[in-house]
Amino acid sequence: MIYFDNAATTLQKPKEVIDAVIEAMTSVGNAGRGNTNASMAANHIIFDARENLAHFFNVEDSSNIAFTLNSTEALNTAIKGSLKKGDHIITTELEHNSVLRPIYEMVERGVELSITKSDLLGNISYDEMESLIKENTKAIICTHASNLTGNLIDIARVGEICKRHNLLFIVDVSQTAGVFPIDVKKMGIDILCFTGHKSLFGPQGTGGIYVRDGITITPLKSGGTGILTYDQIQPEKMPTHLEAGTLNGHGIAGLNAGIKFINRVGLDEIRKKEEELMCRFYTKVKELPQVKIYGDFSTRERCPIVTLNIGDFDSDDVAEELLSHGVSTRAGGHCAPLMHKALGTTEQGAVRFSFSYFNTIQEVDEVVEILKKLILASLS
Repeated sequence: MIYFDNAATTLQKPKEVIDAVIEAMTSVGNAGRGNTNASMAANHIIFDARENLAHFFNVEDSSNIAFTLNSTEALNTAIKGSLKKGDHIITTELEHNSVLRPIYEMVERGVELSITKSDLLGNISYDEMESLIKENTKAIICTHASNLTGNLIDIARVGEICKRHNLLFIVDVSQTAGVFPIDVKKMGIDILCFTGHKSLFGPQGTGGIYVRDGITITPLKSGGTGILTYDQIQPEKMPTHLEAGTLNGHGIAGLNAGIKFINRVGLDEIRKKEEELMCRFYTKVKELPQVKIYGDFSTRERCPIVTLNIGDFDSDDVAEELLSHGVSTRAGGHCAPLMHKALGTTEQGAVRFSFSYFNTIQEVDEVVEILKKLILASLS
């Protein structure tokens, strides 16, 4: 099987990640619950992972990072925990439903919403975004990159807008963490939401949220933390403020190994290879008849994603045909309804090819040849 669905989850993990999970499964107990060797082993792994993530995102105090199941839980925590009735927020048409659906819930509770539009290439206007700011604007909430087109949003530029207007800046880095360097200080990010199972090479069920000092978020969940047992309310100190219940110590061990792998190989080296794969695929398929590609490829500064359609064929049918030839892709709506509406692909959907460090040039060339044959067959 050729796996080109890495924007959904990276299937091929570094051996270190698999080994770390297996070892944790046989040695890790419940973090923060007792002083047994197994519990202390969990404490050590989780602390080490928190420290490595803090370094990775240039977070000064690792206790400002809380672990979650994924970026969806992190975004729900950030959005529902920081907004109230009467607040106004700004987002974009590039967003995934993990951002949009919690926002829509808050709109039902009295939060006002403005959406920055996308052009036909999948880019936004920063001037338009800034023009949407009102007296009661509380936050700008946006993705770092579209999971559909791979286009980046200039996070540092949006951070400057937020700083000028004293706004909260909440960023979803699901597609970019592990692909591009992310610096919460330089980019002006107040709340960062990330997942572990994509380009950080971690297991599913891992992710986290960074909350800048001075910001208080109402917890999404409350429950056991291993500390302040006799208090009736959730502890106020991070990270336990946002970490109710037993953490996924086994998964966090794998996530920690994924971060270490990226640091060892080098983020720039990983991105360089993924860009080469994407560019080679894009260069070859853009010349094929009936192929329409979405997104802005005028710069290589983008996620390793190529999304396309073939003529008027339904994207699901194309993906099924590719799967019959051993190629895994993603078709349909990609949980990005506003982006599809902006691109005019609501009915047809689109077929997404997303690349990872563990893919090869040979795989790219093989899939291009398969696409050629499918198109030739459709024309005959």
